[in-house]
Amino acid sequence: GSILGDKTRMGELAADPEVFVRPSPGSGHLGGVARRTREALLLCEAAGFDVVIVETIGVGQSETEIAEMVDAFVLLVGPGAGDELQGIKRGIMELADLIVVNKADGDLAAAASRTRADYANAVHLLRPKWSAWSTRAVTCSAVERRGIAEVWDELTSFAEAVTGSGELSTHRAAQAVAWLWSELRDDLVGDFRSAPAVQALLPDVERAVASGDLSARAGARRLLDAFRS
Repeated sequence: GSILGDKTRMGELAADPEVFVRPSPGSGHLGGVARRTREALLLCEAAGFDVVIVETIGVGQSETEIAEMVDAFVLLVGPGAGDELQGIKRGIMELADLIVVNKADGDLAAAASRTRADYANAVHLLRPKWSAWSTRAVTCSAVERRGIAEVWDELTSFAEAVTGSGELSTHRAAQAVAWLWSELRDDLVGDFRSAPAVQALLPDVERAVASGDLSARAGARRLLDAFRS
């Protein structure tokens, strides 16, 4: 499905000899990305690609792991999305370094302009993510290919600002530690679920918790005790 999607949506880009497109199914992994996205990023950098873009599967408010593996977090929205400012998008807005309102063309041009203004006003109410950079909102049109150069200019300005301030290196160090704990959690959960003692007990514990006969906390402790024994 993802391969077909890339071929139909990015046919021209995928055919460019200097571009490599790598579909990665989420496979149930939260965070808007696949579990091995970090390794794919490192591999692309090692192969000499100077720009690596990660497109998420559609990040929800609780699925923001992508922010822990990229330098710049870009939130792409459509005209009218400003109506959601107080709800779904707030958690992501706090992580966004740049907000891009696409489809700023035709009958949607005016709505896109209003949406950009809504987001620009909203980000001023959030705590700044960087001392050297304030989140900005811009418009573009992928269909008419307008505003895309401006989006890139903003990203270049962002990179220069956070690199010059030394914040980017600090950010990457924090990301490396977050990666360590993410790997540890994933491996521990995998080992836990595959342990024979846990597999034997898990169905009964799940049924007891579902029926209310056992609290979730007590069920977890029972499984942990079985795992440790």
